[in-house]
Amino acid sequence: MAAIELEGLTKDYGEVLATDGVTFDVERGEIFGYLGPNGAGKTTTIRTLLGFISPTAGTAQLLGCDVTDEGDLLEVKRRLGYLPDSPAFDETATGREILDLHASIKGDERSGELLDLFQPPLDRPVRKYSRGNVQKLGLVTTFMHDPELVILDEPTSGLDPLLQQRFTEFLRAERERGLTVFFSSHILSEVRKLCDRVGVIRNGRLVTVEPVESLLSRSGKFVRLHAAESIPAHALEIDGVHGLESERGAGSSAGSSDGTEYAFTFTGDINTLLDRLREYRLLDCSIEEAPLEEVFMRFYGDERTDAGSTDGDRVSAGASATDNGVGGDGDV
Repeated sequence: MAAIELEGLTKDYGEVLATDGVTFDVERGEIFGYLGPNGAGKTTTIRTLLGFISPTAGTAQLLGCDVTDEGDLLEVKRRLGYLPDSPAFDETATGREILDLHASIKGDERSGELLDLFQPPLDRPVRKYSRGNVQKLGLVTTFMHDPELVILDEPTSGLDPLLQQRFTEFLRAERERGLTVFFSSHILSEVRKLCDRVGVIRNGRLVTVEPVESLLSRSGKFVRLHAAESIPAHALEIDGVHGLESERGAGSSAGSSDGTEYAFTFTGDINTLLDRLREYRLLDCSIEEAPLEEVFMRFYGDERTDAGSTDGDRVSAGASATDNGVGGDGDV
């Protein structure tokens, strides 16, 4: 039995169709990334799974329990950890008082090791917490009762790079212990490091569910070049160059020391690109992860039809669904 099962899940607010026939499964013991641009329907899906809002149509199950059944949902929440995108705690309470409250409600098997790992300032009132410290406290409350399944909405928001890396290592170890993780993110490097599979949602409709390697093989790298002299157009006519833009240095002319800057996304073999550029004098070169939003627009932004998919059809690995719903994430 899958840890999470959605079948035709729809939330219609009337003017906004927040989710439209969303169907997919999350297997036990996997880390499943739920991706999409802002307003795509990610948070609406999560809120429906947790019973915060009721679906207009369709069904959803967590660990075999129907999320529309109040008794089932109460039972499954004892085995569930949840971290919202903006954790909210009583600002007059200290971190220690927050942990004591959570322990009294759901138990506390692991707060000691989690406090050593994330180190929120427990003796300080929450109102004096930074955004990062609130997130640290949220991570401890999410995992302290040793849940079977966790649902995370932008879990590294506000964390510094060191804590982000620590969290990544922690989550990998938890997966090895059998934990199932469902999390939304817009950070491609985070998805690369953590996910087994990803689902992409846009305008309320599920576009694809596939192994993370399939998504990343098409995402490419974002390249910026600063050349001492203009690079001929034919030199950058390489398979995999997308969205090439160039700009001559301020007040410069061809061949001046200001040079010319180029920016593009590259989905080909980076060694082929570097080999092509060897004969040109570069003043600077940067290669980094392509923004996830750009990946969405390039590969999923212009899809209009797919004869093989209808509302509510289960989307399998690598398959596409029509993406023409009326957008909205439900964050209203």
